[in-house]
Amino acid sequence: MAGITIYEFDALTACPPSAPNASGLRAVPKPVFDWLEAQALAGGTAWLRLMQKGGRRAVQALGGYAGVIRAPGGYQIEVLPKIGRATSGDQADARARQLFIRMLCCLARFRHIQTESACLKAARMPLLEVFIGEFLRAAERVVKHGLRGDYVARRGNVFALRGKLQMAAHLRRNLCQRDRFFCEFDEFSSDRPENRLLHSALRRTLSWTAWPAHQQLARELCFVFAQIPQSAQPAQDFRRTRLDRSMAHYASALAWARLILQNESPLTGAGGHDAPSLLFPMAEIFEACVARHLKRQLAPPFTLRVQAGSHSLVRHREQGWFRLKPDLLVQQSGENRLVLDTKWKLLDNARSNSEDKYGLSQADFYQLHAYGQTYLKGQGDMALIYPKTDAFRQALPVFEFQPPGLRLWVLPFCLEHQQLILPDCGSLDCFWSRSAPFQFSSKPAPAL
Repeated sequence: MAGITIYEFDALTACPPSAPNASGLRAVPKPVFDWLEAQALAGGTAWLRLMQKGGRRAVQALGGYAGVIRAPGGYQIEVLPKIGRATSGDQADARARQLFIRMLCCLARFRHIQTESACLKAARMPLLEVFIGEFLRAAERVVKHGLRGDYVARRGNVFALRGKLQMAAHLRRNLCQRDRFFCEFDEFSSDRPENRLLHSALRRTLSWTAWPAHQQLARELCFVFAQIPQSAQPAQDFRRTRLDRSMAHYASALAWARLILQNESPLTGAGGHDAPSLLFPMAEIFEACVARHLKRQLAPPFTLRVQAGSHSLVRHREQGWFRLKPDLLVQQSGENRLVLDTKWKLLDNARSNSEDKYGLSQADFYQLHAYGQTYLKGQGDMALIYPKTDAFRQALPVFEFQPPGLRLWVLPFCLEHQQLILPDCGSLDCFWSRSAPFQFSSKPAPAL
C-alpha cells in the first residue's frame, strides 16, 4: 500500500515525486494533499496547519504528535517522533519507530503491546501494520484459548420440545401444525458483545492491511468468527463487556479492538470517511516513559508522585486558582524534596550563547520557578528533563534563581537505555538507587 514516512514538523505538498524538492517539502499524491488541506481548513485537527513554503501550498505535521494517518484510498502517512531525525546512524526510520513503540508501552492503556515482537516488526513495516499485527496476534490467542459463549433467552417455533412450552402462543400458532412447539428456552451461543466486537475489528483490519501475512491471518480469524454477527453498536457493546477471570484472555484483543473500532487515540481525522488517524501526544508519552522508569529506580525512602496538584498559584475568594501541577514530585516522608518536569523538546549543547540559550524556553523557567516557590518554599533542587540526542548528551551547568537557594538542573533522559543522565557534580545522586536494573550515570550514555 502506498504511503510516506515523515517526522514531526515535516511539510507536505502535492507535486510529482520526481520534481525538485529544494525547499524541503515532501511530496504526496494530489488527492491526498487535497484531503489534508481540507482537514486543515475544516479545523479541529491539532496535527495539521496550512503554510506556504518555496512558493508552494503545503500542510505541516505539527510537532508533539506521532503515529499514523490513513487518508482516503488507503494512503498512509506515518509520522515518527522528531528525536529520530536528531540522532545519527543508519536505519533512522526503523530505530525511531522502535523507540516510539517502547515509549507507547509506558502508557497504561497500551501496556498490552508485546514490546519485543512489535519492535522487531517495526524494523520492516510501518506503524499501522505493527498495530494491526499486534491485534491479530491477540485475537489469535483468544481463539486458541477458546471463544467464550453465554446462555441467551430464545423464543420460537421448534420441532422438538425445549425449555418451557408457551401454551397460549402454541395453541394460537400451531393448531394446524402438530409437529411444532412454541417454546421459551435458553440457548448456549457465542453471540456475545466481546465476540461481536472482535469480529468487527477483524473485518476492518482486513480492509486496512496490505501485508500478505496479516491478510492471511485476518481471513483465517474471520472464518472462525463467521457464525457470529458483527457489532451493530460498538459503543454499547463495549459498555456490556465483562472481563472477569474467565475472560481475562480477551483483555489485550479488546483493547486493540477499541482502538480500531472507535479510533480511540487522542486525535482523529475530521470528515465523513473511513480514514482513521491514530496520532498520539508525544509529551504525554515522554512523561509516562520517564515516570515509569524513575519510579522504580528511586532510592528508598524516596517516593515519586505523578501529576501532583496540591497547590495553586493564587488564592481568590477562598478558592485556589491556576493549579500548579508539576509532572513529577519526589517526596520523603511526605516532604517535597525534588520537583521534576518533562519537556518533549530538543536542546542543543552547542547553542550555549545568550541569544539561543540551548533552545530553552523562558516560559518553562517561569513555570519551574513557580513550582519551586510553592512546593519547595524557595529552597532546593528542581529539574527539567528533555530527551537525549546527539546534540544534547549531558547535563547543563546548574541554573541559580535569585535570591539564592533555588536551583534548576536541565537533564537529558536516554530513551534507548531508560536512563537519566545526572550532572557530574553528584548533587542529585542521593535520590537514585544504584541497584536499579538500568544504572544511572553521570557520564553520557552511548548515542541513540
